[in-house]
Amino acid sequence: MNPPPEQTQQVNIELGEKEAEGIYSNLAIITHSNAEFVLDFTRILPGIPKARVLSRIIMTPVHAKLFLNAMHENIEKYERKFGEIKTSGDPGQMFMGTPPGTPLH
Repeated sequence: MNPPPEQTQQVNIELGEKEAEGIYSNLAIITHSNAEFVLDFTRILPGIPKARVLSRIIMTPVHAKLFLNAMHENIEKYERKFGEIKTSGDPGQMFMGTPPGTPLH
């Protein structure tokens, strides 16, 4: 017996005026526990030694992996259209992670 065809559900997503402006971030700090990933987005400016978190996103490990896959797919599409995105080669330059098991504050 064949399973029923998978139905796609359409989701209506609203974008508020404030959210539509966006927040510029050039630093993300990623921490995780066994139950969640926490992405803190901040902005570092030259000559200012202090930064504060501008946005915090918390997601399950499953959603974090789905997000990673979606980002990978979109970066590939971007590079096919606009060319390779060059980085310094230092993967920790602008994104910092915390080792597993580190308590979240």
